[in-house]
Order: sequence, then structure tokens, then C-alpha cells
Amino acid sequence: MFTGHEKLYKCHTKALSRLIEHTDPQIYESEEYHKCMNEDSLMHAPEFVIKPRSHTVWEKQCVRLHCTVSGWPDPRVVWYKNNVTIDPMAHPGKYKLQSSYNVHSLEIDRCDFDDTAQYRVSAMNSRGELSTFASVVVKRFKGEVEEALPMPRHGIVSEYGITFETHIVDGFGVSFGREGETMSLGAMVIISPNLARYQPEVQWYRDDVLLQTSKWCQMHWSGDKATLTLTHLNKEDEGLYTLRITTKTKYETYSAYVFVRDADAEVEGAPGAPLDVTCQDASKDYVIVTWKQPAVDGGNSILGYFVDRCEVGTTHWSQCNDTPIKFARFPVTGLVEGRSYTFRVRAVNKSGMSRPSRTSEVVAAMDPADRTFLCTLDRPDHYQTPYTLFFTLLFLSEGVVPGRPKELEVTEATKNYVVLSWKAPGERGHEGIMYYVEKCVSGTDSWQRVNTEIPVKSPRYALFDLAEGKAYRFRVRCCNSAGVGEPSEATEATTVGDKLDIPSAPGRVVPTRNTDTSVVVSWEASRNAKELVGYYIEASIVGSNTFEPCNNKPVKATRFVCHGLVTGESYVFRVKALNAAGLSECSQESEAIKVKAAIASPTPPYGISVLECVRDSMVLAWKQPTFIGGADITGYFVDYREVINGVPGKWHEANVKAVSDRAYRVSDLKENRKYQFQVRAANMAGVGIPSLPSETFICEEWTIAVPGPPHDLQVTEVRANTLVLLFKPPVYQGRDPVNGFYVDIKEADAEEEAWRGVNEKAISTNYMKIKILKEGETYVFRVRAQNKAGVGKASDLPAPLHICTTEIVVDIDDDGVISMNFACSNLTPDSKFVWSKNYKEITDETRITVATSGEKSKAIFNMPAEDDIGIYSCAVTHTNGESSSYTLSAEELKKLLEISHDHKFPIIPLKTELAVELQEKGRVRFWLQAEKISANGKIEYVFNDNTLSQGEKYKMNFNKDTGVIEMIMESLLQEDEGTFTFQLQDGKATNQSSLVLIGEVFKGLQKESEFMCKEWHRKQGPHFVEYLSYEVTPECCVFLKCKVGNIKKETVALWYKDGREVKGDGNLTFAEGVLNLEIAQISKKDAGVYEIVMKDDRGKDTSTCVTLCCVKSLMLHFIQSTEEGIRLYSFVSYYNEALQVTWHHKDSAIAFTDRIKSGVVGEQLWLQITEPTEKDKGKYAIEFHDGKGGLKRTVELAGQDRARVAGGLPDVVTIQELKALNLTCNISGDPVPEVVWLKNEREIVSDDHYIMKFESGKYASFTITTVNTTDSGKYSILVKNKYGTESADFTISVFSPDSKK
Repeated sequence: MFTGHEKLYKCHTKALSRLIEHTDPQIYESEEYHKCMNEDSLMHAPEFVIKPRSHTVWEKQCVRLHCTVSGWPDPRVVWYKNNVTIDPMAHPGKYKLQSSYNVHSLEIDRCDFDDTAQYRVSAMNSRGELSTFASVVVKRFKGEVEEALPMPRHGIVSEYGITFETHIVDGFGVSFGREGETMSLGAMVIISPNLARYQPEVQWYRDDVLLQTSKWCQMHWSGDKATLTLTHLNKEDEGLYTLRITTKTKYETYSAYVFVRDADAEVEGAPGAPLDVTCQDASKDYVIVTWKQPAVDGGNSILGYFVDRCEVGTTHWSQCNDTPIKFARFPVTGLVEGRSYTFRVRAVNKSGMSRPSRTSEVVAAMDPADRTFLCTLDRPDHYQTPYTLFFTLLFLSEGVVPGRPKELEVTEATKNYVVLSWKAPGERGHEGIMYYVEKCVSGTDSWQRVNTEIPVKSPRYALFDLAEGKAYRFRVRCCNSAGVGEPSEATEATTVGDKLDIPSAPGRVVPTRNTDTSVVVSWEASRNAKELVGYYIEASIVGSNTFEPCNNKPVKATRFVCHGLVTGESYVFRVKALNAAGLSECSQESEAIKVKAAIASPTPPYGISVLECVRDSMVLAWKQPTFIGGADITGYFVDYREVINGVPGKWHEANVKAVSDRAYRVSDLKENRKYQFQVRAANMAGVGIPSLPSETFICEEWTIAVPGPPHDLQVTEVRANTLVLLFKPPVYQGRDPVNGFYVDIKEADAEEEAWRGVNEKAISTNYMKIKILKEGETYVFRVRAQNKAGVGKASDLPAPLHICTTEIVVDIDDDGVISMNFACSNLTPDSKFVWSKNYKEITDETRITVATSGEKSKAIFNMPAEDDIGIYSCAVTHTNGESSSYTLSAEELKKLLEISHDHKFPIIPLKTELAVELQEKGRVRFWLQAEKISANGKIEYVFNDNTLSQGEKYKMNFNKDTGVIEMIMESLLQEDEGTFTFQLQDGKATNQSSLVLIGEVFKGLQKESEFMCKEWHRKQGPHFVEYLSYEVTPECCVFLKCKVGNIKKETVALWYKDGREVKGDGNLTFAEGVLNLEIAQISKKDAGVYEIVMKDDRGKDTSTCVTLCCVKSLMLHFIQSTEEGIRLYSFVSYYNEALQVTWHHKDSAIAFTDRIKSGVVGEQLWLQITEPTEKDKGKYAIEFHDGKGGLKRTVELAGQDRARVAGGLPDVVTIQELKALNLTCNISGDPVPEVVWLKNEREIVSDDHYIMKFESGKYASFTITTVNTTDSGKYSILVKNKYGTESADFTISVFSPDSKK
């Protein structure tokens, strides 16, 4: 059984779907209201009143899809994921399905990549099935993976059984366009293997927002190329565009920025067009239009903005404000309720007007605060716009003077206008209320009505023409047909002026190099900026003093990449902030920066070795860093430290000035002492971090005869089968000078015995081209020098290419302990795990404890805090470069601490949060369901921080088997407004859920509870199952009927009309719970309010119905030719102005103009066509509709085939008495028309005095044999056939000879 609210909702949803254009809403509001109790007439297929929308969320967040479904019987709603039914029981805690008051929701907990899918919701009942779709895209936090877009699931594609490889080639670069142009972005996509009928999912994003095909953008996939076409560029199209190609195994993305510059101004010096025009707070006759200011002001300050509006379906733009406004927000009033509009904005400075902005989305003028159902009726395609009609359901009494408006406040105040808003009173009349706004100067009590002529319909109002700087108070009165109510409480004094300040200038601007054509600009945010919209960045070539905008769409971040710069030029940058009040002052100019590729400090050198050693110095050599930072290395700095008894000392600088060679002599050492060395590389970006300490070397003089090792080996000119090896000669020559070099080679993974010489004869040069290589093989090299004494020690080896796939893994155990873990499977007996922080070995275990076991090592944080932020690395000695690092940032530390806290203090999972529902008699049930809770779990019920206990008012229950926890209240009182909380505890785990019931939410729930309680009590006695309604027969008989329930023999039914009892006359019946009252041949006197009262000792119930007169009969069409054109008319027996009359031409409703008009004269309804043309031919119809049924008659207007009077009759005939008169005229028409002669609107019968003839179907004659004075008057000839009727008039004036004299 439905409640009254649900029945009324279903009734009006059904009635609205049947409305046609121009339907009088008053009749529907009355007729359909009483029709709602007939449940059979309510049955209709499911409809989605609100469809679920797509979401893009971060990983581990929750997402909720919800929709509102109407239909009778109640539809069964099922959710699908990729066309597979979602079963919450199969995935405990993952999915939560809820349904309440026709609102259905699907909640996905802690989203992961597998939740990226297309979701479908299907609603089905006995009348049909309907589905709608929404997509969920799950994104991963930046820093975890390179891509910002979510990753699809991995694995084999089940429908193909293969794994796809996707590559995006020939992608689009950073693009620049101009407003009004068309731009295409495209990229070639290679999918391997190539299947002819396989198509990946192709998606385009702008600023991480998924794009949909519209009139502004078109998407195309040709099989190997994805293309996005922006058909008409506007500044709203500026942003970062991302192409995403998704298969079931992986995805590829490609991104580039698109910049849109302003179109050339129509007037030189005019500003650029505003952008992002949106509509907010739309009501019946009022909407707030907002926009963003342009970056280009044309060289002169913008004086303000003009807002234009256009009614949907027309092309006429009208200006909304007479004077320009500077605030980027404007209230537009005077809208027509029920119509739809679009808006645009133009900027103006002293040079002229800008181009108009892109038009806003369509907005309908309607009041969102009312309980309003919106119905959109599709019109023919050539209109390309919907009409919007609405009904407001009121359940209040008639004839009541409305009360005081509530919660009046000033929501916005500028120097141009002040916006008031309030809420409707609880006491109001049946027909609705309107409002009068009053103002007075603060400090006085002289109230002045602002809208004296027309009251406003919306509970919002904008006041203009207030004196700037003066303080005002405001109040509002309600009015309806019963009168004007008392005023609301007055507002506090409001001073007219801008309340929102222009933001302060941004702080220090810092540019850094990025690429050859771009610079990264960062700045300090504006301080204390309110309602900040974003920032504009401007650039100027040093010395030009001309700044150009880098972006034409505001950015909210404090970092932006400025593209399109000239390589080699020096630029300065400045930034402006903006909000609705305007643009800030420019920040200070940045330091000049030359546009070129960015550089960074180099990584540490490695491979430190000793090339020569004497008593007090050593010559060191090292290898170039693997990454030099994008700029040439300018030099190296060497440090050394003494090692005493295995304990390293402090580091000392060996050189103050950088050395350019990768070899350096460290002097002032002590003989026979042990030393370690480290080297740092430097470039334009600065000095890099030092290398790892070298091995410990003893400072003692070398005395061997052969030369030392060559050093600084480099491989260059690498080809498929050749390379060039460069090296430097040894520093230590031996007893004799070096006279040649030998180069050795082996495969990287070969044994030591595999070394073989490349050259049999020593070479004298310091380079060698090697040609004996095999493509795809990895090699290592070494070089030996010789002198007369022999061949010396071999050089160090260039490290072979090796990819280490093992990474440091961060783990948090059940006790919340955070640790970093690293594993290596290539250990040697001498290998050690060396943990470092910021590339310095960790020796102090105050903050970190290292534990190593077998092939795994663990670094445990003792007490994680900010002091632990840094770069942690683990290197395994005596391996082929096995190492890894992990960066612990402030954000990552915070995330780890949160997870650690969750492990230490677990939470009881909930299947459903705390919710409320109404039960029989209006009882209120608060409940939630825990996913898992033991029998020892404890529940505490809290209201507004006060603990509740079991009693008469509160009844608690905890089902430990199902985990359902509930609290039931018999009713809601005013003191029950607040926050209800259920606190759960189960051992160490805790949780709580709260529900806030305040304001309108509480009042609505309280009202519905009271209504259900009253309905329950009403149904304990005789009551109406179907309220009073009526039917009208074609014979204009009216049957009033209703259906009652719970009656007994003593139940009495009394009928009333306009408050007077109607006596039973034999037509009153009472059988099988149905009451009928018949009114035969209804007329205007029978119109009125009929009421029936059911009562007995258990109570009574009342139902009323309003009856109207109806159209009894409708005669066929007639067609009459007039001087202006053609008139079509019909006659009705009864007509009431409340009935809807519609004229149609060729099955389309006629749009009335100055040429085509309609009207009513008495019981004649007519359509006048002035100056008819060939287009006016065809089928015409007139249709009556009274909300329950109607009548329709048609006629064919066929041009020359209809009956016509071709001519021959004079306008006036003056004739002497006793003379004879003969008039003739030509008649045309097929079939042959009927001819009737009329005198003074009465038909003339042929006799001896009047002789009328119609010959050959063409010639009509009229003869008066002897004229006398009684023959004077107005005569007409009326011709008609099945295609139409036409008449011609003439006047006969008879005079006597005597009177003429």
C-alpha cells in the first residue's frame, strides 16, 4: 500500500508525461490530483528521473552511484559491472546496495584498478525494462606510477586468449590555436598482434576530465589512428589533453597541452572575451550568471561586463544590464517561469566591446525549493528545443493569509546590487504565494516597498540602484489572494559595497628551465585570497616591456609550464590572481631566465682507483657519473679521510678549485697511512652528491718497473658490430716511458679465462676501433700499457649493462611497525647490505635499526617522524651493481603513519552507515549493520553528546547474528532535532556512525512521520480508498464516484454541493464499497464543489471534487471567404473558457501570428488566415481537451476546388420602387457547390417575388420582379461544398420617386 506522498508522486509523473504543448496547467493540477487514487491508471514502465553519473576517483577512495527510478508497480532494480550482476554477498564489504524512497545506490568501498569498469543499472516491472550506464575510472596517486590515469586490470584477455601490446607513435605536440578555429589532435596507435576486428577503448581527457562527443568536440577512430577534432575553439578548450588507449591487458597514454589565444578583436584595443559562463541558483524568475575575466584587457583596464540572454528556441539576444558591472557575477531577473535560457557575457573597456563569450548551458526558470516535477516534452526537430512545464503539489488549506517568511538573509552584496534570500512560511494559501520586498535606511523606521507593481515568485530577489556606502535593512512580506501577510524579521544593517576584496598580488615568482621552448614558473600564492578562481601568467622578452599572456584559462596551481617561448631569448615573468571581484595587481617580475633545456646536478662519480703513489701523495682516477645533469661537467672535487684502526675520520677537501680531468694528485699525505677518497662532480646546476667512499689505500711509494694501469676508459660511436674505445695513458710510467697499449675483450658473462686480446701488436694511439663484435652481445674491455720492462697492470673495467629489477619494499606489520625491505639473490660470500640515508651510510641506530638475515635485509624505523624524511638506499657490495633506493617524503610519511595507526587501532567494518526509515504508525527506526562483530561487542547510543538508554521513548536492539543494530522511536518531537550516533566497540576494534537530522531534513522527516501516523489512524475507521472523481459522457452526463473501505452497516455517506447537502433522488448508490452520484445533462448551474462525508462511531473521512461544464457537441468546420482572406469556423453547444482549444494545420499545432489569428464569438470558434498562399492549403483541425478527453473535427482547405463566388455582384444597388432588379454572378467549385441566398442573415425561398436560379453549375441569378421599400436590406449569397464555404454580400437600397424629389 502506498502512502499519500508516493501515490501523488506517481500520479503526477504519469500525468506530466501525457502533456502536450500549450496545455493549461490549472486544469491538469485539478484533474490529475483526483485521478491519482486510481492505481490501475498509474501503471507505467520504469523511468529514470535521475540517472547515475560517471566518476573518476583516486585509488582506495569510496565511490557511490545513485539514481532515482519511478514506475508502477515498483520496479526491481539490479546493478551490473561489465554486464555481470553485482552480488554483495559474494564480495563482503566491497559493495553496498541501498534502496529508499525510489532512490537506489551502489557504493564501492576502497576502489582499486579492478573497479575501473562500465556499470549498468536496470529497472524492470510488468510494464517494461529500462537501463542506464555510468563509468568509474580509478586513478593512482602521482608518484606511485608515472601515469596519472588509472591502470586497467592485467592478465590474458579471455575473449581473445592473447596479450596485446599498445604503442602510441607520431603523437601530437603542444598546440596553439585561436578562438573560432578548428583544431585536430591525433596519434598513430600500433596494437600487436593486429586483429582486424579488434577495437581498443579510445578515450580523450582534458585536465583529467573525460570528454564526450558534442558540438564542440568530435572523436574518430580509424583503426590505427585516434583523432580529436575541436570544431570551434574557445578559451574553455585550453588545457592538458590526454589520449588513453586501453586494452584488457594494459593501457598507454599520451598527453600534450593545448593553448587557445583570443581571436582578433572586432575593435582595436578591445579586451578579450570572458570565459566559463555558468548559471547558478536558478529560480522561477531569477538566476545568477558567473564568469571568469579574460587575461587580455586590450591595453586598457576593463570597465565592466554586459550580460546577454537568449530564450531557447529563438535567436534574439537581449542585454540584461544597462550599465557595465565589474563584479564577475550578476543576478538576472525578469525571467519567465517555465522557459529556458542561455547566457553570454561581453567585456568592455574605453576602446570598445569584446567578442561575446561561449554561451552557457541551458537553464530553466523554475523554483528548486518547491516540490516540483519537471517534464520535458520533445518538439519537432526543426525547433531543436524542449518546452518545460511543471506542477507544484500543495497540501495546504485555501483562503489563508500567508505567514512571515523565514530565514531572511543577505547572501551577496556589491556596490551594484544586493541579493536577498529567504524561505517560504509554513502557513500559505492553496494557490501559492508571492512576495513583496521592503527596504529602509539604517537608523530610520521608514519602510519603502521595492517591487510595488509586481510581486516576485521566487524566494530570492536582487535590489539595484542602492546608494553606495549607505546602510540598509530589508524585510519581506508574503501575499496571495487572501491578502498580504506580516513582514519577516528585518535583516541586520547592510552597507552597500563590494564585500569580496580583489586578491592580493602573488608572491615571489621563480622561473626554472624546462625545455628549449618552455619554462616552469612557480610562485607564492596570494595571501588571504577569498574565492580564488586562479592565476594568469604573463611573459616578456627582456627589454621589450611588452607582456603577453602565457595562459588564457586561469590555473589554480602555483606552478605552470609556459610553452611557445623563443629558444635562446631571455624572459621575465609575472603573475596575477583573480576572483569574482577582479584581477589583482601584478606580482613582482621574476629574474630573467634564458630559454634552454633544464639542467641538474650530476650523479656521483664511481670507480675510484689509484694510478700512482709516492711517499706523500697519491694520483686518483674515477669514472664519469652515469648522469651528468644535462650540462657539461665543469669539474670535480676530491675529498679524503684517514682510516685509523678501521675507523674512518673526518672528510677533508683535497682541492678548493675544481679540476677538469678525471684524475688528480692528492698531496700532503703521510707515508704508510691509510686513506679513503670520495669525488663529487659539478656542472652549472651545482655540485652533486659525493661518491661512495673508495677502498682504503696505503700511501707508500711504488717501485715496480712496469707502467701503471691506463684509466678513464670510454666507449663511443657504438654501432651494430663496431665501437670506438677511448682511454688515457697511465700516470705511473714505470722505469721507462710507455711505448704501446694492448686492448682485451670478453663477453660480459664469460669466465675470467675468456679474456682475449683484440690487437696482437701494441698500438701507439689512445683510441682503437673494434670490429669483431656480434650484434646483441654484451662485452667488457680493459687496457694494458707496456714499456721496455714489460706489460703493466690492466685498467678497471667499464661496467656491463645490468638491469636490477629488485626494489625496496615498504611493509607495515600487524603491530604498526614500519620497515624497508630489500632482497638480493646474487650475494657473494663477501657481500654486505649497506643502508644509507641521503647517500650516507647509516651507522647510528638511534632512529633506524638494521636487521639482515640471508638474502634479505630490513631497516626498521624506531619512531617515525619528520626527522626521518629523506632518501634511503640499499647497496649490496661485491655484486654487479645490485642496489635500490626509496624516497620518504612528507606526504608518504603521513600516509604510512595513517596505515600504521589503522593497524594499531583497528576499525569494525560496517556494511551500512547509520540510516533512518519510517515504519507503520509513523515510527522512526535508526539502524546500521556491522559487517563483522563478535558476541562481546558493545553498543552505545548517543544523541547530541548525551548517552541514551532503553526506555519508553527509545527501544534498542542488537542482533549479534546479523550485526543489525537499531533504535526505534514512536515519534519525532522538536527536541529530537540533532545528531544521532551509534558507537561500537569489539575488543581493540572500534567504530562509530552518525546521522545529522537538522533543519529541513528533520522537518521533512517529522512531517512525513506525522502524516503516516495520521493515515494509520484515518484508516482505522471508514475511509476513502479512491478519492472522489468524475467522468463525463458524450451526452454531458456526469458520474461522481469514489471507493471506500473499512465500512459497516452503521456507516453513513452524505453528499454536499457548495456546502449544501444533496438529497438522494434515486441516482445515489452505495454498493461494494463504491459510491456514485449521477448528474444528468450537466449545465453551468451544476458547476461547483461536490463533497462526500463518510462517518460512523469510529470516525469520518471527507473527499471533494470540482466539476466543470463540458463541450456537448462540436459541429463540422465551415470555410468563409472574407475581404482579408479565409475564415474557418465551428459551432459548439457549450463552451467554457477553461477548456483548451488547439488549432492544427497538417497535424502540427499552429503558431499564431499577425497573419493567422484565432478567437471566440459566442459559441462560434474561428481561425482567420489573412492573405492566404499556397502553403496554407491542406488539412485543418480543431481540438478540444478538458484534461480527461476531447473532441476533434477536421476540414480540407484545397484552394480552387472549394466553393467560391467568382464575381459579378455589386457592393450597393440603389433602385426605384416598382422597378425590376436582376443580379447575376459566377460560381466555381468541384464538386458543384450548393447556393443559398440570404436577406439580413435569413434564407430566402424562391417564389413569385424572388426568383433564384443556378444554371450549369456556374451561373447564379437573383431577380426581384417588383421592387418595393421592404426589399431594402443586406443580401448575401452563400456557396459551399465539401472543401469549404464562401459568401458575398451586397446591399439593396429602394427609394420612391416622391421621396427622391
